[in-house]
Amino acid sequence: MPHILSIQSHVAYGHVGNASAVFPLQRLGVEVWAINTVEFSNHTGYGAWRGQVFDAGLVSDLVAGIADRGVLGRCDGVLSGYMGAADIGAAIVDAVERVKSANPKALYCCDPVIGDVGRGIFVRPGIPEFMCERAVPAADIITPNHFELELLSGRKATSLADAIAACDALHRIGPKVILVTSLHTQETPDGFIDLVASGPDGRFLVRTPRLDVSLNGAGDAIAALFFFHHLSTGSTAAALSRAASSVFGLLERTEKAQSRELLLVEAQEEFVAPSRLFTATAI
Repeated sequence: MPHILSIQSHVAYGHVGNASAVFPLQRLGVEVWAINTVEFSNHTGYGAWRGQVFDAGLVSDLVAGIADRGVLGRCDGVLSGYMGAADIGAAIVDAVERVKSANPKALYCCDPVIGDVGRGIFVRPGIPEFMCERAVPAADIITPNHFELELLSGRKATSLADAIAACDALHRIGPKVILVTSLHTQETPDGFIDLVASGPDGRFLVRTPRLDVSLNGAGDAIAALFFFHHLSTGSTAAALSRAASSVFGLLERTEKAQSRELLLVEAQEEFVAPSRLFTATAI
């Protein structure tokens, strides 16, 4: 049974951050140790919410408490998402170092949550710089969206070749595996959306129909699923195919129900046996 330490935001109502990542992993048989960087009533897309951002000391203290149990050597990987503040990011990187000291085979998957196309940067000041300077170089796997790929690499990704060149630029500073989500280039046909994954075993593309949904939490789910499948198979192509297929099924179910929140529980079989399988093709 894999063990993953997941450090990211959490909401009481709905599914973003750990509230989106933990259940799919558990459904696949993962023992998840979840540490929340924030606790909000709901995601901020509603325009109003209650709760608080936790301080970095709490994150470090919780990691230390897990270490006191003598179990960090069992941890196969660390997953991080929305950080809340740059000092929380520093606590996450410290946690990664602590886990890798206990288990040198453990991997770190960083979902570098910074912003999105059309919205720009939506995180607190200091976080984009922290991602560029510390989190991404420390990561084995990163899962940026189109906007974040361009920001982190300092390159435009208007074509598929541009996106690959941007991935190559990021490979040179640390991550061995990169999943790019919500990619739309000049080669992407109308009505479709691309996902590209780049790793030591090649570059791969999955193209899915574009659904008429824009839901908070989908990126958190696909990052978790891609990380799990990469840990399980060691294959960039297999991880891309399985994660993309599961999240497409989740989004399709959510779209049909016209739900404002991901139907994570209702669509849980999509994580185990996706109703539609998208094959990753080499590019």
